[in-house]
Amino acid sequence: MIIAIDGPAASGKGTLAKRLAAHYGFQHLDSGLLYRGVGKAVMVEGRLGEVAAAIAAAQVYDPTRFPEDELKSDDVAKAASIVAAIPEVRAALVALQRNFAARKPGAVIDGRDIGTVIAPDAEVKIYVIATAQERARRRILELRGRGEAVDEGAVLADIRARDDRDMNRAIAPLKPAPDAVLLDTTSLDISNAVRAAIDIVEAVRAGRRPA
Repeated sequence: MIIAIDGPAASGKGTLAKRLAAHYGFQHLDSGLLYRGVGKAVMVEGRLGEVAAAIAAAQVYDPTRFPEDELKSDDVAKAASIVAAIPEVRAALVALQRNFAARKPGAVIDGRDIGTVIAPDAEVKIYVIATAQERARRRILELRGRGEAVDEGAVLADIRARDDRDMNRAIAPLKPAPDAVLLDTTSLDISNAVRAAIDIVEAVRAGRRPA
C-alpha cells in the first residue's frame, strides 16, 4: 500500500506521515528533504539561483549527504522551494521517489506532488491544509525551538511566498489529486490529526469513501 500525503509548508504533513508509517509498519520518505538537500548543496557551493548548478546537484544527489538536522533551517527551506521549481531538478528526483514507493509492505511519502505525480496510483491520498497564520505560528515555534532568531512577519510572508511558488510553478504544482481526501489541521493537535488520518486510511481499506 502507498499512502501519499501532500500539502503546503508547515501544514503538519511530515509529522503526520511519520506517525502513520510507524502505526502501519511502513517505511517513510520525506520528499521535501531531497529538495532541501539539493538546495543546501548549491548553497554550499555559493550557487543558489543558478539553474545549471541545481540540475547538476540533483542528478548526483546522495540522500545521505547531509544529516537531517542540517536541512531544517529556514534558509535551506527557502532554497528547497527555489530549486524545486526547476523541471530538471524534479525529473532527477522522481525515479528515487518512485522506487521508494514500490517498497513492501508499504510506504508513506509526503511532499507536494506525491498524489499527483510521484504515485498517482496510491491507494490512499491525503491533502493536508491549515491556514497560513497557523502554519506560520508552527514554523515560528519550530525555529525558536532550535534557538533561531525569528521575525514573525517575515515568517508569514515567506509561508505565503512559498505557497505562491509551489502552487503556480509550471511543473508539478502543489494541488490536491482529484481523489485526495482533504484534512484540515488548523485546529487539530498532532494526536487528533493522526487519528483523523488513520480513519481515512481505514475507510479506504474497508472500501468506504472517507467522510
